[in-house]
Amino acid sequence: MNQCAKNPTNTVFDAKRLIGRKITDEHVQADMKLWPFKVVDGGDGVPVFEVKFKKEQKTFKPEEISAMVLVKLKTIADKYLGDEGPCEAAVITVPAYFN
Repeated sequence: MNQCAKNPTNTVFDAKRLIGRKITDEHVQADMKLWPFKVVDGGDGVPVFEVKFKKEQKTFKPEEISAMVLVKLKTIADKYLGDEGPCEAAVITVPAYFN
């Protein structure tokens, strides 16, 4: 979230909210009005994030953003563990109110 202040249109958050939803969903439409980044129809009504990545306009599905977050978390965990070896198992929790 520190990045959001410097680069709000290219800092994606709340990606999990869009997994399994259509761009026409009323909740997606309401959230889109609040987000500083752009969400567009990626085909078949699937919402995708449109961002500038390495000086190119790119689109990412919510699942891809989620995978990127997990890769970053694994990198952090591996670095923390150091000589003890790479992180090979993890428990990812979801808030109780997540639907």
